[in-house]
Amino acid sequence: MYLTVEEAAEFLEIPAAQVENLIHHKQIRAIHDGEQFLINKEQFNTHLEQLEKYKSLVEDLMNEPLPEDIDVKDED
Repeated sequence: MYLTVEEAAEFLEIPAAQVENLIHHKQIRAIHDGEQFLINKEQFNTHLEQLEKYKSLVEDLMNEPLPEDIDVKDED
């Protein structure tokens, strides 16, 4: 049900210190049990799904061709 910082770091393939930094900057929600931070697995998965959707949207927008400008044609 909960992931430790080390498990989340392994899953994301980033250092554990970076996961802790994300927690301190409130980019990943976690609870502190007095010894370590614990990340709710369901919230973590939902957050990752939203990030993937956002990345896909940005890629689609970046790959969309620019429309031809109607003022490009010179009629002089």
